[in-house]
Amino acid sequence: LLALETLRSSLRGDAASPAVAAAAANTGATRSRLCRAAATTSAVCPPATMAPQQTGSRKRKESALEAGAGSSSSQGLMSAGHGEGPLLPKKQKRPATLRSLVYYLKGRTVGAWGRAWLPGFEGKLRDYAVQRLPELLTERMLALGTLNKVFASQWLNATQVVCGTKCNTLFVVDVQSGQINRIPLMRDRMPALTRDQPTCGIHAIELNPSKTLLATGGENPNSLAVYQLPTLDPVCLGDRHGHRDWIFAIAWMSDTVAVSGSRDGTMALWRVDPDKFIGSSPWHKDASLPLYTHIHPKDIESIPRASSNPSNRKVRALAFSGKNQELGAVSLDGYFHLWKARSHLSRLLSIRLPYCRENVCLTYCDELSLYAVGSQSHVSFLDPRHRQQNIRPLCSREGGTGVRSLSFYQHIVTVGTGHGSLLFYDIRAQKFLEERASASLDSFLGPTGKKLKLTCGRGWLNHDELWVNYFGGVEEFPNALYTHCYNWPEMKLFVAGGPLPSGLHGHYAGLWS
Repeated sequence: LLALETLRSSLRGDAASPAVAAAAANTGATRSRLCRAAATTSAVCPPATMAPQQTGSRKRKESALEAGAGSSSSQGLMSAGHGEGPLLPKKQKRPATLRSLVYYLKGRTVGAWGRAWLPGFEGKLRDYAVQRLPELLTERMLALGTLNKVFASQWLNATQVVCGTKCNTLFVVDVQSGQINRIPLMRDRMPALTRDQPTCGIHAIELNPSKTLLATGGENPNSLAVYQLPTLDPVCLGDRHGHRDWIFAIAWMSDTVAVSGSRDGTMALWRVDPDKFIGSSPWHKDASLPLYTHIHPKDIESIPRASSNPSNRKVRALAFSGKNQELGAVSLDGYFHLWKARSHLSRLLSIRLPYCRENVCLTYCDELSLYAVGSQSHVSFLDPRHRQQNIRPLCSREGGTGVRSLSFYQHIVTVGTGHGSLLFYDIRAQKFLEERASASLDSFLGPTGKKLKLTCGRGWLNHDELWVNYFGGVEEFPNALYTHCYNWPEMKLFVAGGPLPSGLHGHYAGLWS
């Protein structure tokens, strides 16, 4: 719990919380528990006597005891951390006691963030918290009325999540109160031409890096809609000379540049500058609709046709590498494409994926420089700069229902499957996280060898005529987890989706915390 609290405070940028400070001060009562936690994170548990053993005169021994007793203060930390004076051998640059959880918490209490050893210990503690968090999560389902299949979601703040559904509804749900507020969709310049066409819903919602703009689909799913945050006022709609089919994916290159990928096999680059749109004349005259500008893409490029499957080059997912300033794209014909996005799009390479059926999700980890691609039953890892991949693909083994959502955080990959379960893969150990022998928070027993799996609830299913006639009135279907998003400062995970068969109408939404 202290490790999780430390991670939460560091992500928020706060000082040590009262709970952590109290725990650090009361080391006598919690000593054994902290030592076990420190041992788990490869930290050294301090012995009962903190003074290092010395040989020599009595004065040297008394000085060493004074240095050990005062090591919790900032002055003691500085002298012991740098190994100054004749009290310690030269090879002991830093006493083992200063790497313990007790001293870390004491250092936070006195504000010793400048010490060189504190950030390193915090990194170990954060890794430990990220690895232990999934097994501590518990589910609370959220009711969404009669909405059909949540395809996309993003956290707006500590309590609100914005979602898009198959029934073409954009809404914000408060995860504490359960209140739902629908957001009006933007209409095309020629709405009469598209209103009667069937829609696929909203498949993508993305926030720009500064979280001042939100990009998603419009009333016409071929168009790119941009909203201002936090007010969600409409800014602009990309409906001029853009995509001819549904938008499946969106990625921000910067605060003002976004790229969209479409079912028509094209990728469009859009430049969005809200300051330039102020004062521009809107197209529509409907007083009930807010004003917004209609824009066109700065560049649009087609995905190359594969000789094996030329008719199925739909762009299904995008992921941006801020480290390399490159954009990865996955198409349904089984290829991964790498693009350089500046003032225009230029393709760098195309790679045939090892598993090419139902490649519907893609994510990127800046720390590891890796793309992860989800397919029908596997997750493949790609480093475009190395043709020979050293990380073997992982198999979800969920009955062939497919990997439907992916996310990276540090070295842990979260996998949402089409069978209503969440799996967690440690990319460094190259294995799934496993269940512990005991569910107790104070237990540090080893793993059981059984894969850690969080199974989501049944959600809501519409018992309509199609359900009765074609599915035999089956009461329960596993929900495909089409989207999930973490709120790490609050230690929360939002998960949503719906029944996998396309004809069924229903949804699932849950808060794991």
